Amino acid sequence: MDRRAFLRRSMAATVGAGTLGSAQMAAAKVVGEAQPGDGPYGSLEGREPDENGLVLPEGFTSRIVAVAGEPVGDTGYEWHLFPDGAATFDDGEGGWYYACNSEVFNFLTPGEQRGGVSAIHFDAEGGILDAYRILDGSHSNCAGGPTPWGTWLSCEEAFVGDGLVWECDPTGVEEAVALPAMGNRTHEGAAVDPEDERVYLTEDRSEGLLYRFTPDNYPDLTSGLLEAMLVDGSGAVTWAEVPDPTAAETPTREQVPGAFLTPGGEGIWYHDGSIFYATKNDNRVHAVDLREQRYTLIWDGSGDRQPLTGVDNLTVDAGSGDLFVAEDGGNMEVVVITPEGEVASFCRVADPLEENSEITGPCFNPDRNRLYFSSQRGKGSRLTRDIIESIDWGEPPEGNSVGITYEVSGPFRGEVVPPPTTTTTTTTTTATT
Repeated sequence: MDRRAFLRRSMAATVGAGTLGSAQMAAAKVVGEAQPGDGPYGSLEGREPDENGLVLPEGFTSRIVAVAGEPVGDTGYEWHLFPDGAATFDDGEGGWYYACNSEVFNFLTPGEQRGGVSAIHFDAEGGILDAYRILDGSHSNCAGGPTPWGTWLSCEEAFVGDGLVWECDPTGVEEAVALPAMGNRTHEGAAVDPEDERVYLTEDRSEGLLYRFTPDNYPDLTSGLLEAMLVDGSGAVTWAEVPDPTAAETPTREQVPGAFLTPGGEGIWYHDGSIFYATKNDNRVHAVDLREQRYTLIWDGSGDRQPLTGVDNLTVDAGSGDLFVAEDGGNMEVVVITPEGEVASFCRVADPLEENSEITGPCFNPDRNRLYFSSQRGKGSRLTRDIIESIDWGEPPEGNSVGITYEVSGPFRGEVVPPPTTTTTTTTTTATT
């Protein structure tokens, strides 16, 4: 079953449940269509952690790509604190760029903005070529999203509601640009629909909304129309303008009466005409079919329903349609939701010292045979105060909760398979006399 068929089936179950009567909390009691199972990669039960502390399916391996406060490979560039949202970008030569946020909140560094974004350049074999900064002078950089034209949208999760979205160049050549037209608020994630030429944005507030941004001159994102999503009792979606995206007097989430609440909006991803997003306060994963303008709840994890709790960042394996969701806490797992409607643990960070961390930034390389993610407060060799002096969390184990970025390689079912090599056989005929 493909992802669109799964959404149609889920939508029928959602509407049939008769719980979409309130546009304010349409998904409050809907039981998601996806159900627990072993998934396409088999159960993790009984499997032991590898040398990096990850429990992986059969046939998969891991490596540590970067540790906060330590040089990335042989580049000499020190990886940033608290790695978060991330994406990869084809470099045109078989390799790829990996852009990753640093979620250093400005309240941790009074008078300074020490978040931002770093990038790693990989060659075609996954070797590290370079690492560098692509955004400075920013803070609270949580999730974000890639654009079809090869830039990274980094979203500031500012608690006071003055966060911005920044457009960053993964190559580091062009200077990052702030995008105030997308609004001032507690941003979380962003996803671009390349067909309708719009950007969708989540908001990490208990009364947050889902937003749609329509640029005046796509792909220029410096000006445009900002709207919020409304959902009626049948699951039909409409949009209403946000009068003042700058939120000079009123927060954007309070400017659209009757807007659909997304309590604690987290990661968001575009795939095949739909957007998928997570809300942490009610532990749910949702979808909006952008062609049909229909809302669907695809996972209801309320009451700590297993195997997916603490929903956070997410990504889609474009080849298979599998949705990979990271857990903030929970079981410290990356969990897969398949188009067939199955939910299963894919991998787990097993170190007990990581239980107060969160999994962040899942994303695939362009060939979809490597999955990247971070343990945001994974244990490194240095203390937080040795990296940023004003962030003093004391001695280990709390004091070295700085962040680790991992790569998992293996037979992902959506992997890009090179076309077979065509061999021409030459037959020589010898004349006889």
